Amino acid sequence: MNLTPDYIAEMRPQDILMPVAAGLCCRPGGFHIDPVRPVEWAVITHGHSDHARPGHGAVLATQETLDMMRLRYGDNFARSTQAIAYGEELKLGDVTVKFHPAGHVLGSAQIAVSCKDTCVVASGDYKDAPDPTCAPFEVVPCDVFITEATFGLPVFRHGDAADEINKLLASVALFPERAHLVGAYSLGKAQRVIALLRLAGYDAPIYLHGAMEKITRYYESRGVALGELRLVKGIKKADLAGTITLAPPSATSDVWTRRFPDPVTAFASGWMRVRARARQRGVELPLVISDHADWDGLTATIDATGAGEIWVTHGQEDALVHWCTAKGLAARPLDLVGYGDEDESDALPVGEDAEA
Repeated sequence: MNLTPDYIAEMRPQDILMPVAAGLCCRPGGFHIDPVRPVEWAVITHGHSDHARPGHGAVLATQETLDMMRLRYGDNFARSTQAIAYGEELKLGDVTVKFHPAGHVLGSAQIAVSCKDTCVVASGDYKDAPDPTCAPFEVVPCDVFITEATFGLPVFRHGDAADEINKLLASVALFPERAHLVGAYSLGKAQRVIALLRLAGYDAPIYLHGAMEKITRYYESRGVALGELRLVKGIKKADLAGTITLAPPSATSDVWTRRFPDPVTAFASGWMRVRARARQRGVELPLVISDHADWDGLTATIDATGAGEIWVTHGQEDALVHWCTAKGLAARPLDLVGYGDEDESDALPVGEDAEA
């Protein structure tokens, strides 16, 4: 006969977090993580639009993520907000939540949810590669690790981002009469590319599409050094020869590009490992720079957490689940919908001129 009282009995992971239509639900804590529809209490991992949506009753996130949401959706994106720092613990209902750096973008967090002796970590999006613009990824020991699988196939090995930056700089040197347009997501990727260019010794002004300005200036306000930046609007076409401009991916195939002299179109993305994707987008200079973990990063992280159970949220779930089960780990896909690459057209900061 089991005489252990119910309140001491070990909590099952699925009693702590479970997938529902709105996303990951923590019933004992009364909240959802990165919900895809409005809920009363949302805990947000980072500011990308597929994870951070407006309309919730209350939002708990890092200060940087809350600020990004304000920039993108306006001051009234939620009825109330609460900021939490990395390493800070907060009791919500019957669980404790603690935020840890995810290394994805500025302010991105993994959320450790603990109840009794069981710890489940929801990683959101993450990368284990170095990034001068955000806090590095922190391995969090846990019983269950909830991982993305955006690049969850062995073909995806991103390599060193510095090598891709050197490719860009070599092209700039080779074609001094042409402008280089680098497509990059406006939150995280653009600022990382700029910082990597500075680390590589490139000290010329870097030009920005107007949609990049508010978020990039916000990064600077948080202490991220990006050197001299200029808006491309109003610059004469001839003066843009030999320059580098960062723009949302959608803008690099738009009439907007006509203001540049014979532009070289580049795109910074982990998807540029797939040559057909680069050709499809008309990308002349693919740059394999990703803010998501590659196959080796995903598998190394799973190993490092020591988790005996792995839940896979979105991406190439099947291959990663297979790898986990072959290693003797319990693993399952959560089949969550609504996550993946953010849509730039839905994610421009409030009041931005998309044609700037």
